[in-house]
Amino acid sequence: MGREADIVVVGAGPGGIACAIAAAEGGSRVVLLEKTADIGGALPWSGGHLSAGGFSLQRARGIEDDPERHWQDIARISGGTGREDLTRLSLAEQPSVLEWLLDAGFAVDPTTPRIVHGHEQYLVPRTVHALEVPGGPALLTVLRRLLAPHLASGTVRLLCGARAAELCADPDGRVAGVRTEDGRIFGAPAVVLATGGFGHDPELFAELDNAPLTTSAAPTATGDGIRLGRSVGAGIQGRGKYLPTFGGLPPEPGTLRVDWVHRPQLVAPERPPWEVYVDVHGRRWTAEDDPSIDRKERALARLDRMTFWTVFDARALRTSRPMVHGWTPEEFDAVCGRRPGLHRAPDVPGLARLAGIAPGGLAWQVARYNGFVAAGRDPEFGRTHLPAPLVEPPFYAVENRPVTVITFAGLDVDTRLRVLREDGRALLGLYAVGEVIGSAAVNGNSFCSGMCLTPAMAFGRILGRALAGRPATPGPAA
Repeated sequence: MGREADIVVVGAGPGGIACAIAAAEGGSRVVLLEKTADIGGALPWSGGHLSAGGFSLQRARGIEDDPERHWQDIARISGGTGREDLTRLSLAEQPSVLEWLLDAGFAVDPTTPRIVHGHEQYLVPRTVHALEVPGGPALLTVLRRLLAPHLASGTVRLLCGARAAELCADPDGRVAGVRTEDGRIFGAPAVVLATGGFGHDPELFAELDNAPLTTSAAPTATGDGIRLGRSVGAGIQGRGKYLPTFGGLPPEPGTLRVDWVHRPQLVAPERPPWEVYVDVHGRRWTAEDDPSIDRKERALARLDRMTFWTVFDARALRTSRPMVHGWTPEEFDAVCGRRPGLHRAPDVPGLARLAGIAPGGLAWQVARYNGFVAAGRDPEFGRTHLPAPLVEPPFYAVENRPVTVITFAGLDVDTRLRVLREDGRALLGLYAVGEVIGSAAVNGNSFCSGMCLTPAMAFGRILGRALAGRPATPGPAA
């Protein structure tokens, strides 16, 4: 097999781009294959949150932090369910990732670093993002700028519209190149899979995460790298660690994607709830005002189909805003019955029948909740915010599905980022970075702010340097 480059990187998302740049800076010739018409991977759909412990923007605000504190926060949030070896490897590099991007002109929201409340919170402000929403496109602009000189010099050869179809191996079994769908073969002594997750592939998602799929993942997240790795015997890590994001409207017919523009406001500290959360039987299952999103997400994972309904009355819609982002109360009322999952009825039993909730169960639960409001105490779940009974018609129900933001399972790797076989032996010549190794590797069974994009770039840079023969501290041996 010919040798077209020193390294072939499959997937031009943040991890793959970072790897290609680091390798090129070390003098390696890189072929960067991207199946779509442009680079970026999931970035066009990403919020672009990044985190690190101990970088310049924190120091400028007098925030004391370092990778060890960052690790302690992640271990607390995840309950120690991630891989300490990989997490610490990433965290040690993440401050350098932030400085690299800042030096290249990445303009962050001036209110950051901050603590993000969408998931379980860090104890220290360490998350940054661009001023624009979503921030992924702004990050992609900076990565294009960093990649450009290597494309111009020819040290990185970028091929878009080149989908990898097969890994090529030497007679001794070492991975030695990639064949694309159009039959081209790109030989190299190292192949890096950086193809992202599988949050837009129902078949692979059902197999590896065994959960209903409503997704905010990029349409390109179809598990290509996992399939390529498994074709040569790669093992899978992170199974059983799926956690749903809390939550989103059912997608429109014919699509898997959640509508993030119109999403229920379910973060209790940002909007104290006037509604109740019920399951398909009409029963409450958590304290709606619990400030811990993590506890709610874990309780949600135990529900039938991980689906619940927020139920409220006209007074709640009028008073507690935003009940659903992007709509005034009048606009929300107007779309009820027209959009999937949005229901309105003059009475509670009728609302239950429209929404697919057990009518008797919902009527019983609403009456029981109203009694708690009257008594000023919730003995069932300990809810303390009890502003008003649900009595004013019309009554509303919003169906909330579990939302897949990241996928937790992925290719097993060691701390040199070599892909491992099912028996734990390394597949020589094959490496992986980014979500293709599974987000559980560094998040465990949890969501930790900034711990998807930043580790992808951190691992990409560590591996690129190592493959180019420039291992830096931290980093794996070549």
